[in-house]
Amino acid sequence: MIKKTITIAVTSLMMLTVAQAKSNYGTVNGVNITETDVQMTMGPSGMSFDALDDTMKKRVLDMVVDRTLLTQAAQKTDIAQSAEYKKQLEALKSGLLLDVWMKKMMAEIEKGLSKEKLEAHFKKNEKKYGTPKQLKARHILVKTEDEAKALVKELTDAKDKKAKFIELAKSKSTGPSGSNGGDLGWFSLDRMVPEFSVAADKLGKGEFTATPVKTQFGYHLIMLDDRKEAGTKKFSEVEKMIREELGNEAFGKKVQELTKELRSKAKIELK
Repeated sequence: MIKKTITIAVTSLMMLTVAQAKSNYGTVNGVNITETDVQMTMGPSGMSFDALDDTMKKRVLDMVVDRTLLTQAAQKTDIAQSAEYKKQLEALKSGLLLDVWMKKMMAEIEKGLSKEKLEAHFKKNEKKYGTPKQLKARHILVKTEDEAKALVKELTDAKDKKAKFIELAKSKSTGPSGSNGGDLGWFSLDRMVPEFSVAADKLGKGEFTATPVKTQFGYHLIMLDDRKEAGTKKFSEVEKMIREELGNEAFGKKVQELTKELRSKAKIELK
């Protein structure tokens, strides 16, 4: 998504900033260790420092201390007056300027999307935001059709067909779910190979396939435990998603148009 591709130069600029906010992490030569210091050290993992165990917290703080000491050592030199430092600082400022400007543009676009427009989009694309049909089934997988037919006969003759199915899955199935009675849990039709999904979808709750189902993996006997028909979500459940989706779409179009306009007016010489 376009929003995610906007480069964040804010963090890099903060690394060059001397000012520090108060925090409860401690100090290094009287300088507070801040939340920014900790998050920069942890990187873009999205993990919270508070969620770490004590060993990992100490490791992170040790890294912050080392970086802070090195930064303080660098500050005592004349590196801030060097041409290279000033060049990189200007590059960071330019990146930050673009980031903030584009974020503001994006926020204005999203703010300008009325609820009526979002609802109209939802109604027009209701199926897109729906929940797909799901089946809960179990299966027995064997190599040959003769093996599968023999199992069908055993199931047909059994009084408690589900119990028998589970028993046979555990003892006969070559599939990884065999040890769990062939249980596949809930799945949408597109998760299985077409032959399997079509056969499973024709079953009623508690029924099994009287004819073995051939796929690239072998021959299957399928029993349907339950099903959930396709449904639709409420607008309130997807409103934020739609706002971001339409916002990204409008933002991308605006940036494209603006870039084209700027190019037409600019003097560009490439080598």
